[in-house]
Amino acid sequence: MIAVMMAILNFDPQSLAIHSYADETALPSSKMTLEFLRQRFQLELSWSPENTGESSLYRGMDFKPASVLLPLLVREQGLQVLLTQRAAHLHHHGGQISFPGGRVDASDTSVEHTALREAQEEVGLMESQIEVLGRLPEYLTGTGFLVAPVVALVHPPYEFRSDPFEVASIFEVPLSFLMNPQHHQRRQFDFPDGRGLRSFYAIPYQEYFIWGATAGMLRNLFHFLRADLPD
Repeated sequence: MIAVMMAILNFDPQSLAIHSYADETALPSSKMTLEFLRQRFQLELSWSPENTGESSLYRGMDFKPASVLLPLLVREQGLQVLLTQRAAHLHHHGGQISFPGGRVDASDTSVEHTALREAQEEVGLMESQIEVLGRLPEYLTGTGFLVAPVVALVHPPYEFRSDPFEVASIFEVPLSFLMNPQHHQRRQFDFPDGRGLRSFYAIPYQEYFIWGATAGMLRNLFHFLRADLPD
């Protein structure tokens, strides 16, 4: 809903002042290995997804099912998260940073099927490269989607091919950067209709501004991987 309201009110989220930074400790490197990730997604853990206080804005919306792939590229220098910048002309989240994904089609057999299909269509990832680890909690977006994030390891070789109609660029961010809360900014938006302040996360990286649902899902990955660590 923040994204929708800012579009309506012609706000640039990057222009909003940084309110604060997340204060948890960075995820240790021992929790960003292939072995740890594979084991973690096999466990039943007690943890809470990120709550930025936006749930009250979603009442009465008719959500459409969607799925994204959160791809962890296996590279010698460490795991990298593959992200895309959406084409500016797209109706939903145009120009924003996102994971490969989209709406669930009637022919899709599961949210994993949707995520893998969309990843192949948008960036050229092949199913044979993808090792699905599991899902994160579903995420509600202000544009009316109920998104199932599917986390997966992606093995080389990599030959990315973007769909220019949907994807303006493909880039990678070190998982270690994204799992360090020193980079997790909290920004606030004051609704002019009296609903008060609402906050959202942003994780700027180089020339890219990761925010909204994408930053929220990355925060959920962070919480999930550190679920058994002290605050």
